Amino acid sequence: MKRIVIIGASSGLGLKSALLFAEKGWKVALAARRTTPLQIVKNQYPDSVVFSQIDITSQDAPQRLLDLIHKNGGADIIFLAAGIGWQNADLDLQKDLQTVTTNCLGMVNIVNTAYHYFANECYGNGHIAVITSIAGTKGLGISATYSATKRMQSCYLEALEQLSQIKGHNIHFTDIRPGFVKTDLLDPSRSYPMLMSVDYAAQKIVSAIIARKHVAYIDWKWHIVVALWRLIPRCIWRRLSIKIES
Repeated sequence: MKRIVIIGASSGLGLKSALLFAEKGWKVALAARRTTPLQIVKNQYPDSVVFSQIDITSQDAPQRLLDLIHKNGGADIIFLAAGIGWQNADLDLQKDLQTVTTNCLGMVNIVNTAYHYFANECYGNGHIAVITSIAGTKGLGISATYSATKRMQSCYLEALEQLSQIKGHNIHFTDIRPGFVKTDLLDPSRSYPMLMSVDYAAQKIVSAIIARKHVAYIDWKWHIVVALWRLIPRCIWRRLSIKIES
């Protein structure tokens, strides 16, 4: 039975992905700050699901992750679906700092631990997947810190992928870059272009992870958007008024 650990599984894409993997017969370990939703999944799949409370920003997150992996009987894939972000055109400092703490410190807590687990306990074999964002491919003025933290995440995964090769490991990485998905991260009072349902996006994410894609845009339309806006010179980009309408 294949084994996956999903961190950030209490809502949205993490929760739906957890259900999809469980439906496929995987042994699934779940983690989040809130455990009530995890217990519901456990009740649906009592023989194949375990869970634990983990705050990815806490000092004990690495040890809690290792404990959960061992509780699951090991892991073939460790999938980080936790993250936060806002439109923050007013540059509210507390929102910016919270975004950096969760998306950078929290991500490194989990991914660094996952890498060492696969390198030391799995003979250098394993697979790490992380939900980043299309926002990490270009600096978005209305979400400056979110864009920056997502770029950091993608760069970190790219660097670790190279490090895995340097060290002779067989650790695979999947950088999952969704566009707008109808989750709690989005303001329900605003309209968003090419908005995807959680069910649709999660199915694409699970398929990308199973296929071991290096970079997965969710979905193909956003791949085209990103390819086009990467062609825009910085001198033009900084003059563009990109915003989400209320």
